[in-house]
Amino acid sequence: MSSSLFRAGALIALLAVAGCNGSLEEIAPKSERALSAKMTELVRSKGMQKNSPIMVRIFKEENVLEVWKQKSNGRYDLVTSYNICKWSGKLGPKFTEGDRQAPEGFYAVGPGQMNPNSNYYLAFNTGYPNAYDRAQGRTGTHLMVHGACSSSGCYSLTDAQMQEVYAFARDAFAGGQTAFQLQAFPFRMTGANMARYKDDPNFAFWKMLKEGYDHFEITKVPPKVDVCEKRYVFNRATDGQTPFSPTGACPAATMPDTLATAFQSHQSKETAAFSAALSKSAPPPKASILGIKEASLVADWSKKRSRGERVPMEPPSMQKDGSVVASSTMGRIDSPLGRKMAAIEAAEAAKKRAEEEKKLAAERAKADAEAKRIALEEARKAPKPETTAEAKVEQAAAEPESSVTAVRKRIRNLFGG
Repeated sequence: MSSSLFRAGALIALLAVAGCNGSLEEIAPKSERALSAKMTELVRSKGMQKNSPIMVRIFKEENVLEVWKQKSNGRYDLVTSYNICKWSGKLGPKFTEGDRQAPEGFYAVGPGQMNPNSNYYLAFNTGYPNAYDRAQGRTGTHLMVHGACSSSGCYSLTDAQMQEVYAFARDAFAGGQTAFQLQAFPFRMTGANMARYKDDPNFAFWKMLKEGYDHFEITKVPPKVDVCEKRYVFNRATDGQTPFSPTGACPAATMPDTLATAFQSHQSKETAAFSAALSKSAPPPKASILGIKEASLVADWSKKRSRGERVPMEPPSMQKDGSVVASSTMGRIDSPLGRKMAAIEAAEAAKKRAEEEKKLAAERAKADAEAKRIALEEARKAPKPETTAEAKVEQAAAEPESSVTAVRKRIRNLFGG
């Protein structure tokens, strides 16, 4: 009885607060807030259900995150898109922990990857590294899509944007979707864009991603993704006896005939677009990561920075000729470790200065003593000057006089007179 009264009292209190400051929806935990009425109407107008499955696509160069949702016919349609507030690194995949690269590839996001208590408002883990990444020996943890517009290896939205994306995912899970597909690309994988990046060291990787991109463009259904021989394969079916092994040989597999025909037709169009783009002017390609060597340089910079050491303010960047460009402005992260390291370095610098000053003082004293010794030695070795006649007279005159005779005798003795 008392428990019921307590809940009733709590509800009345919430209603009172809502009456002063807004609706119950506005004071609900951020992870539980519903989509706006406007977005809910947009979903309905596109023939989608509130709890139908979703898919998310990301394009780095265009700074866009798209939310797609399943319609009643089973195909997906674009619901809305958001300008990505910030993503980290360059075009190209993530290679190693600390390289500050936002990942590219095909990932699965389940309910367990959602974080309603993120330090960055709301978040979900991308699922990096996936089977492909692990087969390639790539490492990294906690690669997220989150709010707060801040990134050091993640994709970041504003809090309001993340609120909606989180709600789309939450509603889809409530409808029974066990995981939604996250597709992360360097750019829109058109034939023309592929031509722009034909000389990029990541081109082979991107060409592989484009196959999955094209499958979705054709079917408007997230492709079935597997990994074998350390590469992605899409919409392949086996006899069920031999599973796909990320590092093993690809098993005998087939693609539905209708999809194979449609894919071949699509590929012909994309090849033509690629060839046509080669003879046309186009925007210059954006910077991309130049493989594991550059990734390792950035990772080393990240480690030093995390330890509070003074490092260039921006991570180093490798050029195509192999040279490395680094900022000349040095600094350290403002953190307990950074402040501790600053204090240690300041103490070490003070100790070094004191030791150098002590050494200089000792060297000066030694030099002064040696100069004095040399001066004394030279004075000792120098011949004594002869006494002149005038000096002899003065010397005799200065002596006490015993008598006039004695003085005269001295003078005679001195001058032989």
